[in-house]
Parts: sequence; C-alpha cells; structure tokens
Amino acid sequence: MGGSMPKQFLRLGGQPIILHSLRILQSSSVIDEIILAVPQSDMEYCLTKIVTPNHFTKVTKIVPGGPERQDSVRHALEEVHKDVDVVLVHDAVRPFLTEHMVEEVVNVARAKGAAIIALPMKDTVKQVGADHVIECTVERRPLWLAQTPQAFRRDWLLTAHRKAHGEGVHATDDAYLVEWCGHPVSVVEGSGENIKVTRPEDMIIAEAILASRVKGVRLQGEK
Repeated sequence: MGGSMPKQFLRLGGQPIILHSLRILQSSSVIDEIILAVPQSDMEYCLTKIVTPNHFTKVTKIVPGGPERQDSVRHALEEVHKDVDVVLVHDAVRPFLTEHMVEEVVNVARAKGAAIIALPMKDTVKQVGADHVIECTVERRPLWLAQTPQAFRRDWLLTAHRKAHGEGVHATDDAYLVEWCGHPVSVVEGSGENIKVTRPEDMIIAEAILASRVKGVRLQGEK
C-alpha cells in the first residue's frame, strides 16, 4: 500500500480493516476460538485498541507473525490445541467474508478434510511469454480464483506447514501446501465482494462495497 501502517490496521468505514473480519468470526456459531498473528511490534496495539474495546471474547491468543504469510499461519497453528479437529485460516485484509461463507467452508472441511472459498474465472486468460507475446489462450472453465476463508483438518494443515518449513517450500495459500501433501481440497463458491485489500485502489472499491452493505441494512430496517 506504500504506507508505514500495516494494511490490516488501515481505516475502512472509520474502523480498522481487521475489525470487520473479527466481527464476523466473533459472531459465527461455528467458530470457538480466534488466534491472531500480527507483527510483533503491533501486538499490544491489537490487544488494547481492537480486541479489548470491541469485546472480541473469542480471541484467546495474539501471536507474533513471521516474515511471510506462511510463517504467520504456522506460528498461529502451533498454538491451536491438539483436540481441535478443524481450523479456519482467513486473511485479515479480506473484510467482506460472511457468516454463511464461514459455515459452508467449515462444514465441507468437516466432511471432506479441506475446503476453500473460491470464484470461477470469468475473464479470458492468456499465457504470455517473456517477450510479452501471447503464447496461447487458456481454457478458463476449470480455473478458479482462490480466496479465504480456507478450512482444514488441523492435523493435515499442521503437518503440511511443518513439512514445508523443513523442506523450504513456499506457497501463497494454505490449500497449496495441503494439496502438495496429497490431500484433496474441495471448493465452495464465494463472492466477488470478498476482495483482498492490497493496493490503494482496493480501498476505494472496499469503501463502495461497505457503503452498499450499510445501505442494504438500512433499507431492510425501514421495511
């Protein structure tokens, strides 16, 4: 984003981005405990300015993140109690998950072992060479865009992360590591609103989505 503040603490609708995700996870009936992985220098801020004043009682631990997303997830996983069957991983900068998404992906993970929220590819996809010349048009029907939340059997995901860490394997999402270990991962169709805020222009889109949701709630209340 080009700023000094971590993206998850930027203001969306006047509140930190991470707060929007935490509110959904706190209210979800399928979530029992929340473990946050945040930069070590921001752990106190996260506790005193976000978790405590907003009464996020399901947040039981705040752990230091790592240099990469994968490290942060592994650090949090190591703190999950061994009796937990299913864990859910979510990006703090995806503020528009819904309780329905959480419930659906967790239920599928309970039944099949692993599941992710994803969207079918709608745009035409081109494979391009190093010279910026199109080599071919890729068939888009079997292609899906991975999102979070992603849910897994705890033992599958923990084993995958430990193995990847030991062998120096890096992935951009947790599903890849579970696939790499030979486990099937199911897909649950998500929403185009479930965006990841990574660039300045994403904040403009996020504010528009939030405004439309707030308006929808108000209209419902007026009926």
